[in-house]
Amino acid sequence: MKPGRPILILTASAGAGHTIAAQGVLAAVRARAPHVQVETHDVLDSAGPFFKKLYGGGYVNLIRYFPTGMGWLYDYSDRPVASFDRLRVAAQNLFVARTARYIVSRNPQLIINTHFLAAEIVSGLRRKRRLDCPQTTVTTDFETHRMWVNEPTERYFTATELGRFYLTTWGPAPERVFATGIPVRPGFLKPLGKEEARAKLGLHERLPCVLLLGGARGINAPDTLLRQLIEMEAEAQIAVVGGRDEALRHRLLRLAASARRPVCVLPYTDQIHEWMFAADLAVGKPGGLTVAEVLVCGLPLVIISPIPGQETRNSDYLLENGAAIRVSHPRLLGYRVSQLLNDPAALQRLQDSSRRLGRPEAADDIARLSLDLIT
Repeated sequence: MKPGRPILILTASAGAGHTIAAQGVLAAVRARAPHVQVETHDVLDSAGPFFKKLYGGGYVNLIRYFPTGMGWLYDYSDRPVASFDRLRVAAQNLFVARTARYIVSRNPQLIINTHFLAAEIVSGLRRKRRLDCPQTTVTTDFETHRMWVNEPTERYFTATELGRFYLTTWGPAPERVFATGIPVRPGFLKPLGKEEARAKLGLHERLPCVLLLGGARGINAPDTLLRQLIEMEAEAQIAVVGGRDEALRHRLLRLAASARRPVCVLPYTDQIHEWMFAADLAVGKPGGLTVAEVLVCGLPLVIISPIPGQETRNSDYLLENGAAIRVSHPRLLGYRVSQLLNDPAALQRLQDSSRRLGRPEAADDIARLSLDLIT
């Protein structure tokens, strides 16, 4: 390693998952290289407010108001369409010049990307010989996509062997692609027993706990989902994450106040790992990082409202491996969750499958294989 030159972990705040993955990688790299300066940077921050709103905000609005369009865009961009690529890159380059200058000015000895936009910018700089350092790229869903391939890249990290194989069909040699899993935040690496977690959080020790991840982008009417869980037949306590939407949280609090069962409404929290360790199952959308986290906790996912494209593929992975069930309509949520809670053997099978798929060591493996390039 070269003293005085930082390691950059680049991400983009188009959805929360890429940033969360960067946090996991950051902690792992710092643990392995404590004397090296390690920095994270959101490439949309340095691109300017207009492009950040256009790129990051456009993604959020697309999945919220036109999710079918998100699926179409995902599938269309996963093809070798030269005219589309030229137009997309030319438009991006109008806005990312400041980001490119920032990266060059930091003179990094290594770059680790958790978003394909960052990898694309770095690859362009390297091809123009404006940057002289290796880079690695961490994919953040359970299947991969053509846009993650940006050469030159020394190593790619995927969630699964299937994702690894698919990425190699777009050019990278198999020996450069590693199925490490998706990195999770450091809190998930210190497992809590269910009883310990419930005692810490003030939950009933023996009453089953359902965790509703209601703050996820694009989820359909979290208050409707909570109402279905409150009214379900099975006995259970409910914890619901309202995210950063204060109006939503107040609606959830009103429902909780009149519920016939214990309901805990949480704001956005960076201690979500404690709630996952305390729960028996989770209800939510199958975003890549959400899936990685529930698997590390051995928590089955009751899938609701997957975004067409990457989330439907994440959903397929969980269903094929027996770690989730999918609810096709919100009105069926209480019924399906009750079925699971009233069938301990079926619930245990889902929990066992989830735990088997978990990859808590992913961030450390990514850090080790990336640092190998500069040691």
